Amino acid sequence: MSVKAVLIANRGEIAVRIARACREHGLAAVAVYSEADRGAPHTFAADRAVPIGPPPAVHSYLNIEALLAAARQSGADAVHPGYGFLAESAAFARAVEAAGLTWVGPPPQAIATMGDKLAARATVARAGVPLVPGTEVGGGDAAAAARRLGFPLLVKAAAGGGGKGMRTVASEAELPDALAAARREAEAAFADGRVYLEKLLVRPRHVEVQVLGDRHGTLVHLGERECSIQRRHQKIVEETPCPVLTPRLRTEMTAAALAAARAVGYTSAGTVEFLLDVEGRFYFLEMNTRVQVEHPITEWVTGIDIVAAQLRIAAGAPLGFGQADVRARGHAIEARLYAEDPAAGFLPSAGPILALREPGGPGVRVDSGIAAGGVVPVEYDPLLGKISAWGEGRAMAIARLSAALRDTAVLGPTTNLAFLQDVLAHPAFRRGETHTGFLPEHFATWQPGGEEAVAALAAALALARPAAPAGDARGRAAAPTPWETLGAWRLGS
Repeated sequence: MSVKAVLIANRGEIAVRIARACREHGLAAVAVYSEADRGAPHTFAADRAVPIGPPPAVHSYLNIEALLAAARQSGADAVHPGYGFLAESAAFARAVEAAGLTWVGPPPQAIATMGDKLAARATVARAGVPLVPGTEVGGGDAAAAARRLGFPLLVKAAAGGGGKGMRTVASEAELPDALAAARREAEAAFADGRVYLEKLLVRPRHVEVQVLGDRHGTLVHLGERECSIQRRHQKIVEETPCPVLTPRLRTEMTAAALAAARAVGYTSAGTVEFLLDVEGRFYFLEMNTRVQVEHPITEWVTGIDIVAAQLRIAAGAPLGFGQADVRARGHAIEARLYAEDPAAGFLPSAGPILALREPGGPGVRVDSGIAAGGVVPVEYDPLLGKISAWGEGRAMAIARLSAALRDTAVLGPTTNLAFLQDVLAHPAFRRGETHTGFLPEHFATWQPGGEEAVAALAAALALARPAAPAGDARGRAAAPTPWETLGAWRLGS
């Protein structure tokens, strides 16, 4: 099959990233946007942009009919979902294929199986992959099941992800309220109130394995990433390789990841996630059936363009390399830049971006979805972009990323920039002593330092420009941003 134009069913930095990959490989990129994203950078990174509805995601980025209509209108013959929104929706994948379009992702059935945590656990268990002890719960058997597992434990949504529908339970007395709350949240987030119990591991590391598979039988891994620095069960700092993985453990974990992927006939890019306990035992957590937010660091160390590989695989081409061809070099770390206030419980911060300075330099990469003069909407995840760095070793990667964060300035919304700098500077992080409870343990009462805050403000103010006049007929600022200036520029044929 051939693919000529790709509709990017997403927004922000990942939409910009996919558009860039499309252009580099001779494919037309079609962006979509809600009214809240009119004039956003991702709409100018593509060859064409199509409106899909009002700001609420349920009426735009989660609206399957609107997305398919945009594909028909634009002449797109493929759909890339990015991450988040409908990226792990088997229903969306099936609808795309039913419309005669190419789905840039894994088979819908693989998405469905791995998206249901209970089905995923059963599937990978049959493949011999170790699991965290857990059990499904019905009505009155929850307390007995919890006693068999032992406390502390987690209540988790069967269709969950991103920390939604998850509750920590320290004792049997807390169980009824935790079950009720998790079920309510799961029903609201996923229209599926099923939950299950899972033993809570103490101070585990979160380690994931990147896999890539084509439709010709080739399935490889691209190594692992450590993703233990998390807030609200969501990652903010990731690195590769994991500082504590031995060659033997890496071999065992990557083999388990490939076994899990084979069990569902996996193709395209995906990530098999594990918890690694303090004694060096690892357990399957879940599989993300999409491109990961943190894919840049794997691209840094392997030199493999993961998004480009997705596009080739979707078009029916072979992967073009085998496991023996995958060679990792150096160390890479990524920090997620969010419009949020870490000192106020990571409360999201929306509003206009008055000024922006992004870093550069050797071994530094910025995946950005924002521009000065733009607005951070209240309706969506507050991720602004990702800053990553590569070095010959871990110390160099940390030094480069730390310098890059110091060179970054955002004036307008509150960001986690100073928080990220302090995480990278912490002695325990420098020693590689990370685990999923790292932030609560070391940063529970974090406040920005006065000197850092003043320096960041001074840097941002130096970039400030007068406020733009009222919007033009299309609702954007009359003074064009660099994205708008470049929007009409196209490579010659």
